[in-house]
Amino acid sequence: MKRKNLKLEPVKDMDPTKMDTTEILKQYRESGGFTAKKIGTAQEILEEAKNTETHFFLSFPACINATGTRGVIRELVKSGHIDTVITTCGTLDHDIARTQKNYYQGSFDLDDEELQKNKVYRLGNILIPEECYGTVLEDTLQPMLREINEEYTDISTRKLIKEIGKRIKDKSSILHWAAKKNVNVFVPGITDGAVGTQIWTYQQGKNFNVNIWKDEDELADIVFEEKDTSALMIGGGISKHHTIWWNQFKEGLDRAVYITTAPEWDGSLSGAKTREAISWNKIKPKAKHVTIEGEATAILPLLAADFLKE
Repeated sequence: MKRKNLKLEPVKDMDPTKMDTTEILKQYRESGGFTAKKIGTAQEILEEAKNTETHFFLSFPACINATGTRGVIRELVKSGHIDTVITTCGTLDHDIARTQKNYYQGSFDLDDEELQKNKVYRLGNILIPEECYGTVLEDTLQPMLREINEEYTDISTRKLIKEIGKRIKDKSSILHWAAKKNVNVFVPGITDGAVGTQIWTYQQGKNFNVNIWKDEDELADIVFEEKDTSALMIGGGISKHHTIWWNQFKEGLDRAVYITTAPEWDGSLSGAKTREAISWNKIKPKAKHVTIEGEATAILPLLAADFLKE
């Protein structure tokens, strides 16, 4: 299989502001039916959070930003209702890369050895040609880092990401809108991705330090100053845990919605339901909360479409 024989259709971001979902979510909630009812319950919790004076956390893994769900995340950040994002380094990778190059639709069933020979990476059913990822990030980031280093020698990930976002002019970018709307973006695992590698490459022999302890200071300020906090957490891992970990210091979140594909029975944080977090004081016992077992690229657009309505 040659690359020219692949039918490469670009990934297109979804626009949840153009979806009409209010009635279907109402019927989900009233159906009494398993996952449908949970999605309807989540809609109620998110609507309450939107209409409450709360600090709203949004956490998610990188993978969904390789898909059109990036558009959903972007619109949530753009809306003004989200205060803090906690995510993984790959979110930065995909968001920046997709301002420069297309990602493409593929299949889970493609021959990975053939893809490797043709220099095409596969992320689930998304195809990322090699030239759309590594070199494009290097070419984009190195000049930015040099410019940022002229002003900062010791910087938190949040501040660094904001400075990068200010330099991205493409309005399809999550980071562009986070900087414009003054939404905090924290990446506790900043070394675990291509952007982290570019920072590591740049800082060698230079007076430039990414100071993760400054991020923790800033998160501490948020949780100790805010009386009410809410969170929508997609997937698991470090982004989910960092969100609930910090909220335990204010005796827990006041509202929480989880969307996860991970099982509970292996004891993983990713599969842990909201009720487990109550035992750790990460969610308040009287909080409104729900765990939706399902895949975010199908569920999140429904919830976001309703949440974004004025």
